[in-house]
Amino acid sequence: MEGFPDAARLRDRLRAALRLALKERDPVGTAAIRSAVSAIDNAEAVDPPHVPRTRLGVGVGDVARRELSAKEIVEILRAEIAERDAAAAEYERTGRTERASRLRAEAAALSSLLDDTGSP
Repeated sequence: MEGFPDAARLRDRLRAALRLALKERDPVGTAAIRSAVSAIDNAEAVDPPHVPRTRLGVGVGDVARRELSAKEIVEILRAEIAERDAAAAEYERTGRTERASRLRAEAAALSSLLDDTGSP
């Protein structure tokens, strides 16, 4: 897909960014990246109707996870950024500027990851 790196490279980039944020003891970056990784993991989960429930035993419920495309991962990252921006605007409206600043910093951390992807 033109304009997007492959999904595996995006995952590697996220893992590397998380390791760096942890190493640098960056709580804002760590929180933002962990949240984004969780959102991606949740999107890969299989819907419950696909999970067998009639048999019992170890491994019976194991179902392969969905494979997200690079475009889908980028869309999730953009949604995470948009959610933080919207929440920050609401916090600013109610006078909670400290919380709004934190959310804007998290959005910036995620935006910097998108900037590195070369995505449009």
